[in-house]
Amino acid sequence: MSETPITLTEWLSYIEQQHPASIEMGLDRVRSVAGAMGLGAPAQRTITVGGTNGKGSTVAFIEAIAREAGWKVGAYTSPHLLDYNERVRIDGEPVDDDALVAAFAAVEAARGQTTLTYFEYGTLAALHLFAAAGLDLAVLEVGLGGRLDAVNLVDADVAVITTVDLDHTEWLGADREAIGAEKAGIIRGWKPVILGEIDPPSSVLARAYLVGANAIRGGSDYFCEPIDAQRWRWRDVGLRMELPMPVLSGPVQLANAGAAIAALRALDRSVPRAAWARGIAAARIDGRLQRFDHDGVQVLVDVGHNPQAAQALARALQAGPVPGRTHAVYAALQDKDALGVVEALAAQVSQWTLAGLPGPRGQGAASLRQRLAGSAAGSAECAEDIAQALAQVLEHAAPGDRVLVFGSFLAAGEALQWLRARR
Repeated sequence: MSETPITLTEWLSYIEQQHPASIEMGLDRVRSVAGAMGLGAPAQRTITVGGTNGKGSTVAFIEAIAREAGWKVGAYTSPHLLDYNERVRIDGEPVDDDALVAAFAAVEAARGQTTLTYFEYGTLAALHLFAAAGLDLAVLEVGLGGRLDAVNLVDADVAVITTVDLDHTEWLGADREAIGAEKAGIIRGWKPVILGEIDPPSSVLARAYLVGANAIRGGSDYFCEPIDAQRWRWRDVGLRMELPMPVLSGPVQLANAGAAIAALRALDRSVPRAAWARGIAAARIDGRLQRFDHDGVQVLVDVGHNPQAAQALARALQAGPVPGRTHAVYAALQDKDALGVVEALAAQVSQWTLAGLPGPRGQGAASLRQRLAGSAAGSAECAEDIAQALAQVLEHAAPGDRVLVFGSFLAAGEALQWLRARR
């Protein structure tokens, strides 16, 4: 490179430009650079978390429980909402700019003429930082798919597949079976895989059977059962626990917490009994039905961006107290099934407002409304961006109403910035 980046901002700009495609599936490039860096296992134990939805929350539960058990934990997630540093946490804290800059420099020194995508740079930098930190446990969230994702470079001790549904179909396949085959690529022979949904695709089960993995299935090998508004029960053949409801909102979070417990149980390493409850209560992650109060109006921010996530949002809205009106602020990337999202939530939403998103994959609100012609959002108000949409909606919302802002990580991040600036 002609000029060496100095700041984290400069490095992020630089690595965005080093590969002609933002996504290029495959492990050959990242494996070659990892070898040149001398990267080995990122921690004494590693859990890899893949799936369509629920990955970030499941990572947060695993991380919180393990930290309550006294372990030194590193967590790698993506994408970020506000700051890149969110993607790499050690002992519950995002790593600082200087550490990331040094890690990117180490990747750059090792890569030679090998081109890497933005995500591949970030994954190698995280693994470099984890290897130097002396971790008891690394928890790695898969970025896209599984089989050819850079995170799959690591041979994890336990794999988790939260859910499988339609998303990124241009990369992963047109149906659940094809997508499941890609997600199942993180399964390792003779090691446990946690399957967080009751009815996973047969392609996932076939992969586990083929490689001799121990498939531990939610609703079959372990169970998550609500007791009342404050408590729920997790049980398998060897353990039965009553636990506090997660702070993370929504019925789906019990499934994510349940999969996290099953993953830690599968490590076969002792966890103090009190750590399970403390970890469930301590787990936090932004942008998952995150609640704000704005002059008596409840504002919910969520990263949900596909029909399965929208169905979970609809169940959460239906389960909550009935408000005066529910306003939805929706912004979607071009490659998402926007119609499927709106149809999943239509019965729970009184009024729609559409917002534009920037960037090569973004789209304006008017373009999104055209795609939604004939749907509940087909005649929605349009706003230039999330900030303008929120201002419009909250100006007319009455106390007791609720506003759901969702559709992408980018939309959730912009909403969080706007709301926090006005606290």
